[in-house]
Amino acid sequence: METWAGFCPGLHLSLGIWLLIAAQTLQHAKAEITCASCASPVQLHVEELELGRPMSTDPTGEPGTLKHIRLEFRELAVPDQNTGVDADHETVVSVEDVPQFPQHVSLIGVSAKEDASGSSEVSPRGSERAGEPEKSEGAALRRAKRSGPEFSEFSENGRTGRTSMDADAPEDRGSLFDGHKQGKSGFRWNRDEARGNNRQDEPKLTSSTFSLSGDSAHNHAVVYWSGQNSSVILILTKLYDFHIGSVTESTLWRSTDYGSTYERMNDRVGTKTVLSYLYVCPTNKRKIMVLTDPEFESSLLISSDEGTSYQKYRLTFYVLSLLFHHTEEDWALAYSHDQKLYSSVDFGRKWQIIHERVTPNRFYWSVSGLDKEPDLVHMEAHTPDGNVQYVTCRAPMCTEANRNYPFPGYIDISSLVVQDDYIFIQVPTSGRATYYVSYTRDSFIQIKLPKYSLPKDLHIVSTDEKQVFAAVQEWNQNDTYNLYLSDTRGIYFTLAMENVKTTRGLGGNQMLDLYEVAGIKGMLIANKRQDNQVKTYMTYNKGREWRLLQAPTTDLDGNDIHCILPFCSLHLQLQMSENPYLSGTISTKNSAPGIIVATGNIGAELSYNNVGMFISSDAGNSWRQIFEEEHNVWFLDKGGAIVAVKQPSVPTRHLWVSFDEGRQWTQHSFSLVPLFVDGVLVETGAENQIMTFFGHFSHRSEWQLIKIDYKSIFSRKCTEEDYQTWHLHNQGEPCVMGQKQIYMKRRPGNYCMLGKDYSKILSAESCICRAHDFECDYGYERRGDGNCRPAFWFNPSTVSRSCSQGQNYLNSTGYRKVVLNNCTKGVKEMYMARKQQCPIRSPKGLLLTTKDGKLTANLDSNITFLVHLDEGDSLRTNIQLDFGDGTAVSYSNLSWTEEGIKHIYKSAGIFRVTALAENTLGYDSTTLFLHVTCPVEHVRLLAPFVVIKNKEVNITAVVLPSHSRTVTFFWWLDNNTEPVVTLDGSISHTFPDDGMHTITVQVAAANAILQDTRTIAVKEFFKSLLLSFSPNLDEFNPDIPEWRQDVGRVIKKALLQVSDFPEEQLLVAVFPGVPTAAELFLLPHKNQSEGKKKSEEGLEQVSDIIVSALNQNLVEFELKPGVRVIVYNTQLTLAPLVDSNPRHSSSAMLMLLSVVFLGLAVFLIYKFKRKIPWINIYAEVNQEKEQEMIGSVGQGDSTPKITLSEFPTSKELMEKELDARVKRGVGNACESTREIPNCTSV
Repeated sequence: METWAGFCPGLHLSLGIWLLIAAQTLQHAKAEITCASCASPVQLHVEELELGRPMSTDPTGEPGTLKHIRLEFRELAVPDQNTGVDADHETVVSVEDVPQFPQHVSLIGVSAKEDASGSSEVSPRGSERAGEPEKSEGAALRRAKRSGPEFSEFSENGRTGRTSMDADAPEDRGSLFDGHKQGKSGFRWNRDEARGNNRQDEPKLTSSTFSLSGDSAHNHAVVYWSGQNSSVILILTKLYDFHIGSVTESTLWRSTDYGSTYERMNDRVGTKTVLSYLYVCPTNKRKIMVLTDPEFESSLLISSDEGTSYQKYRLTFYVLSLLFHHTEEDWALAYSHDQKLYSSVDFGRKWQIIHERVTPNRFYWSVSGLDKEPDLVHMEAHTPDGNVQYVTCRAPMCTEANRNYPFPGYIDISSLVVQDDYIFIQVPTSGRATYYVSYTRDSFIQIKLPKYSLPKDLHIVSTDEKQVFAAVQEWNQNDTYNLYLSDTRGIYFTLAMENVKTTRGLGGNQMLDLYEVAGIKGMLIANKRQDNQVKTYMTYNKGREWRLLQAPTTDLDGNDIHCILPFCSLHLQLQMSENPYLSGTISTKNSAPGIIVATGNIGAELSYNNVGMFISSDAGNSWRQIFEEEHNVWFLDKGGAIVAVKQPSVPTRHLWVSFDEGRQWTQHSFSLVPLFVDGVLVETGAENQIMTFFGHFSHRSEWQLIKIDYKSIFSRKCTEEDYQTWHLHNQGEPCVMGQKQIYMKRRPGNYCMLGKDYSKILSAESCICRAHDFECDYGYERRGDGNCRPAFWFNPSTVSRSCSQGQNYLNSTGYRKVVLNNCTKGVKEMYMARKQQCPIRSPKGLLLTTKDGKLTANLDSNITFLVHLDEGDSLRTNIQLDFGDGTAVSYSNLSWTEEGIKHIYKSAGIFRVTALAENTLGYDSTTLFLHVTCPVEHVRLLAPFVVIKNKEVNITAVVLPSHSRTVTFFWWLDNNTEPVVTLDGSISHTFPDDGMHTITVQVAAANAILQDTRTIAVKEFFKSLLLSFSPNLDEFNPDIPEWRQDVGRVIKKALLQVSDFPEEQLLVAVFPGVPTAAELFLLPHKNQSEGKKKSEEGLEQVSDIIVSALNQNLVEFELKPGVRVIVYNTQLTLAPLVDSNPRHSSSAMLMLLSVVFLGLAVFLIYKFKRKIPWINIYAEVNQEKEQEMIGSVGQGDSTPKITLSEFPTSKELMEKELDARVKRGVGNACESTREIPNCTSV
């Protein structure tokens, strides 16, 4: 979700402008503007736009070089709550491309507008920190100024240098969302001049011009004007070197006479100090912070006397953004480049770390009246394992012990929004997005949209006036959004308008065409896509009813316009300039209710060609055309006068003023030389009447600041005779939002000054409630007859489970009153929800989930189960929960389970968790299957080394620690492209071909996947001998695969010395465990041209030679200096029980006695060795990985078997041998992994 706001402060100043000026022609001049204070209009999506390589800057200003100039205006304003600002984003405004783009918000998940709580935030550095000033982290918008201005992104994710406004002050409201304008009308100078109505007795404007001499090479300027009757203006100019990507020079200017003159302040801050950004405390305009450029030093300069003197303090971190407190002038939060959040309680003199791994732009000061502690900080922080949590703590004592987690689970990154009375989060789920809201700091409740809206994207538009506006892109929408309105708690949302148009900007940013009209409560203007056309609609009751705009009846020349609804109407461009001091395409003001000035066109649909400027003086009921070209418009004297200046694509020296709501315009000159206007500052709240124009005469000129005193255009102060009343209405209907509102306006044409005591609302009388004062309630839809009916998915008879017998509940009639509608009586009782007694109901809709929404859990972790019941008496319904591991709990009513039911599983497995809800009328049950796993530490593939062709062989994977039913096995056999998937750790397979075959097993448990690989030799027959060693080898056996592999290679080398058998046909496998044992495999040649019988005889001969050598102790190897190991034949001749080591002589007698007892067995084995299958059915492949399992497979049923009463059968002998070896191997493995936790299976 994402939140946008479009409220730009008009009382004070905080503005940043980039100027990029070409060297050859004036048409190539460029400018960029960074807004420091206004809340941005909304962007829905951002795709990163790769900008062109910035042109070179020549500090010498030689002819023919391109200068990159940026000018910022910053306002020292009343505080407002803002989120953290990323310094790598700038607002870049073009002057040539006339359409003004909205500010672009680049956020993931839930995002916020400027919070009304009153904190302010500014971000110190723009995109120049990255070396390419037009490229920002969240995607930059590129535009040309004059020839094509440039925008860098100005966003929640990267708001640059912003100070905020007072939430309670009657500030201007800009567009909530803005779209990208595709075209503009041409400029007709002669026609404008002809409309001037200049009279010889017209008062003249008083103006003065000041040039920032000596800074012509500087291409970046930041301008601050504190407002509130302060005469101090601060300007910081910088030379940004695009080659090295940093600021190399800076100059600080200060004016104490409203900009008539400026003083250079470099000697006050240090002549060699390079400054990067300047900030003013929003609650005490005399306090100022100035940051040095970190490329030279990381310091903070602090002034407490409005910039007269400064003190320098060193910083240990690089500040990316600042957030000032809304009431405490010395409190601030700083976000660093390494994602750490710091706090200061002495205006930046000392900083204390609050939290690490904080998400950019997701930290907030407390909201007055809602949070108990004024120093509480809301933030979104990352855990060490990469999850995201909502954390709160007090700034001075934010230790782990003092941190709170209002939402117990994890949330999506960049989804936390703390805004007005609401807190929004998005919860990570597989599939559908899930959103939660907390109203007035209560517990989080899931947001309820219509059941099948299935949002792909959701953005919070605004949260003022005790209601949430949300834009939702549903599953079947691509370039439009639906507008939804909530109840007061922000939980239940109903549809206000479908298919609101979006526009994709140059940077891939999607913006919604929706505008909230300032000064008229409940009035919205939106562009809706309908039948492949876009039309402009307006509403007076927050989306309850929409209608088209009636076009003007005549044009500028007085000719009739034949435009009949609904086939033809007026359509407006709902864009607001990224620069709050250029008006954009639509302007309204709280202090001028009913006046709307906008760019638009007349026709069947919205067009960006042949546009003009239109004005309405009666809140959109009627419209007049005022210009044929686009202009920037500002309101003077609390809206009593309107000033217009042409779009800054060409230079101008004139401005237009109207005192009769745009009916007549007078032209005034403000400069002798045409000026490229990059911004206009209007201090509306001051006693003096001063405007300041910022710009330049040419691409080589210095910065020009033109101060204009417009007091002379007023002849006197207004008296009672100068005012008249105006009744707000909707096409003659006097009741708007449930009341009759009467405003007091100055009579058109009176050249008097309104003054401070001007009251805009004379009276407001409540109306009798009628149908249009009510909207459809949640679960209901408005049908063709205008009535609200239940949606097909909604059951209107559903009663909340909190409704218990003997209590009452409000039963919806399908309607709910529009929020903040003031109507009374009338049909109110008919439409409002009715109080009824709670019925006795059996439980229905029982739902069992885990708190994090997952069906897996780790062993020994605390799992929280949530029980939800759609219907039933929660106070009289018994809840039982069986965890599936032999334990169960029972609760007398559902209220005991509201915080969740916690349980810890002590063993791994898949558990059937069952919930039962029961009362006297019935029951309902539900089941959840939970996978409890513990980490897989090791997997071992057990398989025979040599097998007989076309005979089935068993292959086993041993998992440590042992798991049951929670592991998935993937078997890759030979070169198969698809694995065999099993839940059992064993598989049978038949190899049809001779040769070497590879088997790989992958084990998937929880989030871990482990694998092991074995190579098996497949032959028609083979010969094998069991080997043993002198006991001294056991002393050096670490029982690891690598050691066994190396010893096997040494044994093989020793055997080759006593026989001339080919090396590739001789294999040695050392078994795991102690005492050390091995097996020798003699394999037939690949090319058996001599026949099978002769090959068998050849193997027999080689076997006899090796056995003879082993019996004569001729096979030995040196393990290390002084340690020689003798190899014995275990099967044919028992190895000597005593070696040459004296320490073993004490047991010689006992060993010799054992020989007598085993003699008969040895003789029979030797006698019948060719007929006992298990003697020669083992083989091993010399492989790189460890050989942990010795398997055995019979050569075939045709192999002769011996049957003697005194001996077990061959099958029994084979099974015993296998069991012994497996036990020895596995047992030893268990010994070597004793520290692995034991995950007992159920």
